[in-house]
Amino acid sequence: MTANKSIVERIFQAIGFEFLAILICTPLLAWIMDKPLLDMGAVTVLIAMLALAWNVVFNGFFDRTLKRLNIGHNAWTRVVHALLFEGGLIVMGVPLIAWWLSVSLWQAFLLDIGVLLFFLPYTYVYHWGYDVVRARFMTRHTCPN
Repeated sequence: MTANKSIVERIFQAIGFEFLAILICTPLLAWIMDKPLLDMGAVTVLIAMLALAWNVVFNGFFDRTLKRLNIGHNAWTRVVHALLFEGGLIVMGVPLIAWWLSVSLWQAFLLDIGVLLFFLPYTYVYHWGYDVVRARFMTRHTCPN
């Protein structure tokens, strides 16, 4: 979570996050829910598109807020980041899931909670890993050899 990322980099980070999530979740959810891979892939991509837009907006807001409040990047800020990100996605995603799958809001919420159990640690690990790789890349490309 570095505050000086360009919009292009934020989009790249978000696309990587969603692409990897789709590769992991589509076959896993198809197997768990005993649904065709193509059907679950469509649902997963739809939710990923929502999450992609939320990712770019939320990460920009979160980084600016940390900078404004002069809060450092540590394990606790990453936990707060993951919780707030996924909480916002639940609020937006549950009605969409209920409509797409023709289930009640309660059933969609329960399904989303199950997916959340995967995404909470995934969000934390992905963004931590992205920041580590980015820091190494930036150091390598800004320091003369």
